[in-house]
Amino acid sequence: MSRNKDRVGAKNINADAPPTQVAKGTLEGFSFVVPTEFVDLPSQGRYYPEGHPLYGQDTIEIRQMTAKEEDILTSRTLLKKGIVLDRVLQNIIVDKQIDAENMLTGDRNAILVAMRISGYGAIYETMVSCPSCGEKQDHKFDLSELVPFHGDKGDDLDIVNNGDGTFNIVLPQTELNVRFRLLTGYDETALANSRQSDRKRKIEEKNVTSQLNKILVSVNDNTSLEAKKFLIENIPSVDSRHLRLAFSLICPNIDLTHSFDCQECEFVQEMEVPLTADFFWPER
Repeated sequence: MSRNKDRVGAKNINADAPPTQVAKGTLEGFSFVVPTEFVDLPSQGRYYPEGHPLYGQDTIEIRQMTAKEEDILTSRTLLKKGIVLDRVLQNIIVDKQIDAENMLTGDRNAILVAMRISGYGAIYETMVSCPSCGEKQDHKFDLSELVPFHGDKGDDLDIVNNGDGTFNIVLPQTELNVRFRLLTGYDETALANSRQSDRKRKIEEKNVTSQLNKILVSVNDNTSLEAKKFLIENIPSVDSRHLRLAFSLICPNIDLTHSFDCQECEFVQEMEVPLTADFFWPER
């Protein structure tokens, strides 16, 4: 994999300048600063509404992870509530006007990858299963090779950018004009909690319709819950796939695909980097 341009990762804006001082400690004349770094935002600040702290901003300043964040990552209470990543992100973001939960998912992912690189290095080793032979094996991913995707392929499906974080598209079969939006951390948490609730109640998970429910804003300019519910429950598969494809084409994020070569059957394929527990707790 050779993707060196625009690689993901936290970086100092000026490599020759000293890091920004966020916290300082002194013990018998010894002082230190917690360095801060800048992370490129996949959204480039284009999909936040005016007045949002990240509107028009293509980078975000974070401080490096400390032992306090490691405490958060191992908190059983926060893990049970599903808010571990929200709490960690909120802690390391320098500008406290920014609410980590209301950041776009792709921008949050960029920070998480940068945080992992600065905290534990770019090499991420975890167990994966070969898609061909099913053999489980250790595989190393180089996180520094991941690149941001800015969500700029919407022209292929005649997607209309409304300039306020929402988009319009006409569905091919029903010819309905639907408006949809990007997901935030709050939305992702709600979707994860919904899936967990379905599992506990031992009912079938509603992954597709749950996602549609979150991204849909209006149907033929009708923003009522009834209109959205009717579409979600009756949308033809061809329209559903078309809408979800449109969402993926304009959604800024980190391209998590990485080349995988099976050690057993020599199968070669692009694989998405799995964000397992090993991501923040590599073996030492």
